[in-house]
Amino acid sequence: MTRHKEKQDDTCPVARSVNLVGDRWSLLLVRDAFDGTRRFSDFQRGLGIARSILADRLRNLVEAGIFEVRPASDGTAYQEYVLTPKGEMLFPVVVALRQWGERHLFAPEEAHSQLIDIESEKPLRLMQPVTQDDHIVPASATRVIKVAR
Repeated sequence: MTRHKEKQDDTCPVARSVNLVGDRWSLLLVRDAFDGTRRFSDFQRGLGIARSILADRLRNLVEAGIFEVRPASDGTAYQEYVLTPKGEMLFPVVVALRQWGERHLFAPEEAHSQLIDIESEKPLRLMQPVTQDDHIVPASATRVIKVAR
């Protein structure tokens, strides 16, 4: 599958973001990193992804500053892929996709994984856009101010 090259003059933040992390493998790599996966072989084993595709996606995510490569934390000769602060800012994106999937892609009583807060051991509240003063904003109450070309 051919990946679209980012257009530097694209003024849409969604388009630029999807170009970088919008393919299946990149998002699943970020998801697995949030779950504690760090090593190439562990990403490959967990996702069942081809080595060449995995190497390509990890290289792209490192070049984009989403992951950084570090020596293995256990002192072995291996390397680890660790989310950077920029990568960690993708957490709300992953949570929003998870919550949308839970709501729309599973039958009411169908079992699925669950994300919980470690301290309370309760599921997270539904992620929703809010104003600066914490009022929930529906899509119908927003508009995009586009850059004039």
